[in-house]
Amino acid sequence: MAIDIWTEFDLILRLFAGMAAGVIVGWERTLKQKSAGIRTFGLVGLGTATASSIFIGVDQADEASRVIQGVLTGIGFLGAGVITLSRASRTPRGLTTAAAIWVTAALGCAAGRGDWAIVLTATVLAIVLLAIDHSIERWAGREEAGRVPTAGPPSKAREGDPDDARNPAG
Repeated sequence: MAIDIWTEFDLILRLFAGMAAGVIVGWERTLKQKSAGIRTFGLVGLGTATASSIFIGVDQADEASRVIQGVLTGIGFLGAGVITLSRASRTPRGLTTAAAIWVTAALGCAAGRGDWAIVLTATVLAIVLLAIDHSIERWAGREEAGRVPTAGPPSKAREGDPDDARNPAG
């Protein structure tokens, strides 16, 4: 079986693009001191690009679709591993990092399929979204960054709690 150098170069470019997209998103997470960073995101991008490029033939669309579906479903378990629940404030933490892991998996899949416009555009959009500061969310009406608003009056156990956003004394 003869090796076509251009086919091999295209494959290497796809894998590199998946890894690069992951490293770019991971760099932003690293700058913000998050639990998953450059290596994790780079590996997610590379791994998903690898898995999605296994079936790149024109006659292999069904196989490629099943692989991508499995990858994007399975990556949720990795993302779930970075989500924690703070007992003090009763709010989940790590949701943005989990979402960024999932987006990185999609970027890797697009790179593995050779969809360069999607990879470039979605990477830029992901970085823009991750750069948005929590002050914008507060301005948009969210009670407090990182706190999920709850309905109803404060419970007796939480009265006087300075961390309770509903407490006017806090």
